[in-house]
Amino acid sequence: MIRHIVMFKLVEFADSVEKQAKMQEIKTRLEALKDKIELLHKIEVDFNVNPAEAWDLVLTAEVQSLKDLSDYANHPDHIDVTKNVIAPAKADRACIDYEF
Repeated sequence: MIRHIVMFKLVEFADSVEKQAKMQEIKTRLEALKDKIELLHKIEVDFNVNPAEAWDLVLTAEVQSLKDLSDYANHPDHIDVTKNVIAPAKADRACIDYEF
């Protein structure tokens, strides 16, 4: 199994309400991929509660193999969320994939 962990730092927003709404949209859209991409064993998005840290949210997903991870990354529904929801709000991204 492969665990895929991605941290996102978002751009500056006009206020915390707007930022929270965008974070919730990202969470909702990414977690909905579980019902659309069969090879996903698990996907969840959580928000950073520590204001001293730079990252805003984290995605944790589990798939069977690196091939499945590639298929997930290239799935049209994933690409839609990435390009239309995440990319306009993303300032930075860090990722690690490991076997467990």
